[in-house]
Amino acid sequence: MAKSRRTFTKQFKQDVVRQSEHCEKITELAADLGLRPELIYRWRAELRTNPNRSFPGCGNPNRTPEEEQIAQLKNEVADLRMQRDILKKAMGIFTDPNR
Repeated sequence: MAKSRRTFTKQFKQDVVRQSEHCEKITELAADLGLRPELIYRWRAELRTNPNRSFPGCGNPNRTPEEEQIAQLKNEVADLRMQRDILKKAMGIFTDPNR
């Protein structure tokens, strides 16, 4: 039986990080919470590197306008490449003299 992936709220992650700062042994805290110690260390590092943008969740509401524009342009480029490839295949089919 496959385990389903657990998700944690931003507030829970922040609380765990706060608790870990006052805890001598991360492994004991992790065991008490039913987490892996590596997860707590990763959350701590993420919160330390950029506290305002850590734990964005789905959709990343903390994107800057530049990041949003880059994501939109990447999607557009992917769509245009797909259309180009379809047109290339169609040209190959209709211009093939053996058909």
